[in-house]
Amino acid sequence: MRFTVLLAAVVTISSPWIKADDLIFEVDAQPLRAQVNRLTEALSMVGRPLTEGQINRIQELETEQADIYVTKIQQLLDELVIANVHINPESRVKASAGNAKPTLDQNGWNVFLIKVHNEAGITPKLHVSSPSNEPIFIRSRGEKAPDPTRISDRDLEDRWLELGTYDKQPLTPTLSGLALEYRILAIYSTAVGQREASLTFDVGQGTQDLGFRSELPILFTSRSSTPVTLRILDHDGKPTVAQFIVRDAQGRIYPSRFRRLEPDFYFHDQIYRYDNEILHLPPGKYEFTVTRGPEYKVTTHQITISDRKPISLEFKLQRWIKMADFGWISGDHHIHAAGCAHYDAPRQGVLPEAMMRHILGEDLNVGCVLTWGPCWYFQKEFFEGKDHELSQRKHLMRYDIEVSGFPSSHAGHLCLLRLKEDDYPGTTRVEEWPTWDLPVLKWGKKQGGIVGFSHSGWGLQVDDQDMPSFAMPKFDGIGANEFIVDVTHNAVDFISAVDTPLNWELSIWYHTLNCGFDTRISGETDFPCIYGDRVGLGRSYVKLPSRRKVVFDDWIHGIRDGRSYVGDGRSHLFDFAVNGLGVGQISKQGKASYLHVAGGESLNITVNASALLDATENPGLRNLPYGQKPYWHIERARKPGTTLVPVELIVNGESVATQEIEGLGNVNTLTFDYQPDQSSWVAIRILGACHTNPIFVILDDKPIRANKASAEWCRQAVEVCWNAKKGMISPDEIGDAKKAWDHARKTYDQILKEIE
Repeated sequence: MRFTVLLAAVVTISSPWIKADDLIFEVDAQPLRAQVNRLTEALSMVGRPLTEGQINRIQELETEQADIYVTKIQQLLDELVIANVHINPESRVKASAGNAKPTLDQNGWNVFLIKVHNEAGITPKLHVSSPSNEPIFIRSRGEKAPDPTRISDRDLEDRWLELGTYDKQPLTPTLSGLALEYRILAIYSTAVGQREASLTFDVGQGTQDLGFRSELPILFTSRSSTPVTLRILDHDGKPTVAQFIVRDAQGRIYPSRFRRLEPDFYFHDQIYRYDNEILHLPPGKYEFTVTRGPEYKVTTHQITISDRKPISLEFKLQRWIKMADFGWISGDHHIHAAGCAHYDAPRQGVLPEAMMRHILGEDLNVGCVLTWGPCWYFQKEFFEGKDHELSQRKHLMRYDIEVSGFPSSHAGHLCLLRLKEDDYPGTTRVEEWPTWDLPVLKWGKKQGGIVGFSHSGWGLQVDDQDMPSFAMPKFDGIGANEFIVDVTHNAVDFISAVDTPLNWELSIWYHTLNCGFDTRISGETDFPCIYGDRVGLGRSYVKLPSRRKVVFDDWIHGIRDGRSYVGDGRSHLFDFAVNGLGVGQISKQGKASYLHVAGGESLNITVNASALLDATENPGLRNLPYGQKPYWHIERARKPGTTLVPVELIVNGESVATQEIEGLGNVNTLTFDYQPDQSSWVAIRILGACHTNPIFVILDDKPIRANKASAEWCRQAVEVCWNAKKGMISPDEIGDAKKAWDHARKTYDQILKEIE
């Protein structure tokens, strides 16, 4: 029913809409009732339910006449309105202050209503903006010149709130066209005390009122939230660092992701906190999810904060395994402090303190922070050619280089670790570096560095799911492309894995191993570029000498010598040995992982295996093709319908025996017997989750020439790689590059001749 209110008997109403004391008349009651019912449900969903008294009053109004309902419902809801928005018949928008008290909570969301008087009857989306809601960071997208408009400390102070409109079910994403409706606005504050913010409303380009009346300045008072002291104890009772994901009953993350600066990252749900640090939260109910990397169990805690008085919460972390107790030390050789998801304003990336917090929070014993193209000249200031001063006895951080964003990037990105110098000889800018990889690798090794290829699978894409694949990729990416040449020059210490599809990255490794090369494998994350989830998502575990202190040289030389295995941290293959020779152990002949045997001699192969599956099976993840994330994950290895995980013995790239373990976190000692009929490389894997480095079994002193098809693949790959890369090598260097490729051609030709 539509009705008209006459102010006096002699008054003629010239407009169909009459407004008095912010009440809107001439409104159809039935659709307004429906909108109010949906609004009531939505307010409950966003954590701002109406009080019992307000709900009872709304129910009472349902029986009132239409004119009384329209008036009384406004009087009730207007107490929650922060802004009145008027859209005139020409679709111009103006705003005025509502009746709600502009009170906010530090690090909390407060919910208000927007009252919309829609004279135009239009149905666009209502937009709300504010200068105080501008981003507090700019994402890195490449190296930039110094910018005089870079975000200042004053900008950070002014950008103190976040706005969020609720446009989901049961509400509609756009205005309904009804003359009167209410919308929901949530406001998040990082501040304490009084702060002014101007809110601007529009329903599309050009709809703001010409007199700037669509801008509404509001003086907010932001109350201090509850100081929550986090007591964090490791499994042994010692204070430590932990990862926290804090959600409210509506699933919102605290602190707000889009108001974060270092040491917290806006692209994470989690934050990392040291023991005794304080987190400010407004009163409410929260779920705390707590862990510290893949060797720890994930625990959840329901927390109620009832008032604003300081409280203390204690969390004791629980492990399911501790590899350091077995002498195996974790590390991630490829993480970044700038670029990709990081921001280049207000600072170019983040400082070492932030990176160390994340390394500790994931219980990484070694974290190699690699400076690359974005923010190169700022971040390289932290390179010292030694452990960073923030390093601890059992947790080290070191700055080194990824050759990415450099002239040779087209040939494959390189990890240069344990460098003494970080500028290529004769250069002052990255544009002056070589345009192909081999000179850079040789320079890194010459100064005692350990060098290898990053995110190896890029450019090596194949369509099949074979492991290894004999399909020929295009060699047109930034992974281990030039590796097919450089390995013949003994210039590569390792090839990286875990952060690209496993049959793309492992196939080239398997083929070169079958030709007798002994490059090792190392695990990496490429945080936060390929994976922004956390540092250490892909990691290497290296067996170190028995000592109380982690030494970087011991760890990185273990990468070089293959005294390691790689994986996602949720599965482990350690103490792998053949006839008593441990992986990476120096043999009588003076080479790491080389075992000499006589013809007819059997191999006794042992390994300790452990894995922890999630309690709930995830067939969707397990059945993903290799080319889809997550590339390595323990769920990929699960035997369907069970908690069993197959552990495979690999000889020359072929699975020759399998045993199963329960994926419940227990350590299982496995034994395999195998008799080789030729010199072979031997390894253990959990396909899709974990892989050891090889032990090279040399039979009757003959080199490994395991598979003619692999050698033919490598020989053809040299040509494909040359055709893909030659056009991007500078004229000054193309002659030397051609010689290097010719050397690779001759090497593989000779290997083919030696294969029976």
